[in-house]
Amino acid sequence: MSEQRLFFIAGPTASGKSAAALAFAEKIDAEIINADASQIYRDLNILTARPSDEDLARAPHHLYGVLDPETRCSAGRWSVMAADLISDLHKSERPIIVVGGTGLYFRALEEGLSPIPETPPEIRQRAQARRDEVGSAAFYEEVVARDPDMAHLPEGDRQRLMRAWEVLEATGKPLSYFQSLPKTPLISGPVERVVIAPPRETLYQRCDARAVAMVEGGALEEVEKLLALNLDPDLPIMKSLGVRELGAHLKGECDLDEAVAMLQQNTRRFAKRQMTWVRGQMSDWKTHERAEDAVNALRSV
Repeated sequence: MSEQRLFFIAGPTASGKSAAALAFAEKIDAEIINADASQIYRDLNILTARPSDEDLARAPHHLYGVLDPETRCSAGRWSVMAADLISDLHKSERPIIVVGGTGLYFRALEEGLSPIPETPPEIRQRAQARRDEVGSAAFYEEVVARDPDMAHLPEGDRQRLMRAWEVLEATGKPLSYFQSLPKTPLISGPVERVVIAPPRETLYQRCDARAVAMVEGGALEEVEKLLALNLDPDLPIMKSLGVRELGAHLKGECDLDEAVAMLQQNTRRFAKRQMTWVRGQMSDWKTHERAEDAVNALRSV
């Protein structure tokens, strides 16, 4: 059996990476695997810019809309799902394109993650209650007193500090202990990697236009249906871009124009954070400003 060709296409939101992956997949008869933390959920098709039915008909897509909104999907869980898929698809010898904007997903797949145990929901609730009770500053000091290696975290890093507290409570061992354990890569063999990173002004203009197009395309109705489920606000899907902003309008807290403006601003901020990750964590990837150039670079491999 010949060696399977594996390609990674990453980039910030609105960079054109999904369209690039689809165009490339058609050229080389490839399968596409999602590496976006929001697109894995089934309830926000428009708001997360999942591939359309027309796109799905042009090339096989995997891990899009496969999880219920009540599910928590971590980088560890996704990487196992993706690795299993890559292993299964290897039998067909078709090329595989992994595309998305969640940088940690790519790292988890290639390098592996520390074997940090999952914590029960009741401990997560206790962590939130404890932080609410003592305040963010005291909560930070409490975590650092028990796990000094967490001192590098900012006091406002609620998610990671709560995670450290939860692991301590659940296992009696500090998070840093699990982080020090060896990591096991989930895939092997060569990978061709590209990042699509448009100029900032261009990217921000696309972010603004995308927010408007989503609302015009039915995103408001999607959020209304999601909120009707009365889900835990701490679930990953409830933190997807647009849920809080459009939810504020649906609750009468602001008019629609204000909600769209908030969504545009937060989308730009999200794209900026993604670009920070790209510069810091993907410096060895080939970077292209235009999606077309990225596809052409991959075709020449």
